[in-house]
Amino acid sequence: MTVSNAIVAGPDEHGLGEELAALGVEIVRIDGLVTATKLEDAEIADADLFVLTDVEEATGIPVAKELNPDVRIVTYASRSLPQFVATVADLAVDPDLLGPETVAEELLADDGEP
Repeated sequence: MTVSNAIVAGPDEHGLGEELAALGVEIVRIDGLVTATKLEDAEIADADLFVLTDVEEATGIPVAKELNPDVRIVTYASRSLPQFVATVADLAVDPDLLGPETVAEELLADDGEP
């Protein structure tokens, strides 16, 4: 799977969205609550990647998967995901351990496989 578009939800103070955009990925952002309506407006059905930077909005992960079972879920946050969604996410990365440039390159290099 080629990553051509991604939804970034939450504050992106580390700039992962910008790094993905620099590599040619079309980025749509969701601010605030991650709801089904906002995900639909961001065209989750066509998204290759859903990046969540705020684990407080983790309830958006199963909603995103329900709307697009093929979307790859990545969290890029210092805090751990709540147990109820930890198994739904494909990848969890701590920005203190890997910078946004490396994460973006790896997300595009591995053809979307978890």
